[in-house]
Amino acid sequence: MTENNWKEEEEKIKQAFGDKTWAQIKSEESWRIFKIMSEFVEGIDKLSKIGPCVSIFGSARTSPDSPYYKIAEEIAAKLVRHGYGVITGGGPGIMEAGNKGAASERGRSVGLNIELPFEQTPNPYIDSDKNMNFDFFFVRKVMFVKYSQGFIIMPGGFGTLDEMFESLTLIQTHKIGRFPVVLVGKEYWGGLIDWMKKTMVAAGNIHEEDLELFALVDTPTEAVRVIDDFYAKYLLKPNF
Repeated sequence: MTENNWKEEEEKIKQAFGDKTWAQIKSEESWRIFKIMSEFVEGIDKLSKIGPCVSIFGSARTSPDSPYYKIAEEIAAKLVRHGYGVITGGGPGIMEAGNKGAASERGRSVGLNIELPFEQTPNPYIDSDKNMNFDFFFVRKVMFVKYSQGFIIMPGGFGTLDEMFESLTLIQTHKIGRFPVVLVGKEYWGGLIDWMKKTMVAAGNIHEEDLELFALVDTPTEAVRVIDDFYAKYLLKPNF
């Protein structure tokens, strides 16, 4: 991190702990509440009409020549051919691959973009009427979960892990239905899963059967089959 960035971070911390009058607090928080409400209203209004969709999560840093980019693109195209729309975070990398695959089959291609200081710019493969921008991560995550009937987890970083564990936590705690969660890339995810088995299960922090809340696959065909097999047994319905 550069010296300027450190100074910016330090200034943010000082502002967070700085003294404010009640009038200042009330004014700032009131506007923040209205902004949050407006994001929920817009999201629900647009996404309630999209029909069954699957979310594809993954790194914004994945290049178009990466095998994982091509796998994500193929998964999205297959999902569309099987009757699903595709939701991504709307940015580059794996998100772009997902929207590109959906657009190639003329399927629903949804992008839930988030304003960030780096990495995140909308990709060109999102349907013009399904391209949304959010300021708040938690509102965006609600939209992902509420309007997805399945989750494809491609290799990614902190954001991808956040989205993966958010989905698994909601399923584990029965806050949403047991929708399919598919991790793609045995080599990439294998170490994490081994750690879950050897450390989390051994410590009693999760049950061994919790590891059955997700599937681990390598190919687009396997990934889409998990989704299809699930919905061969259950009817599609809103998540909550």
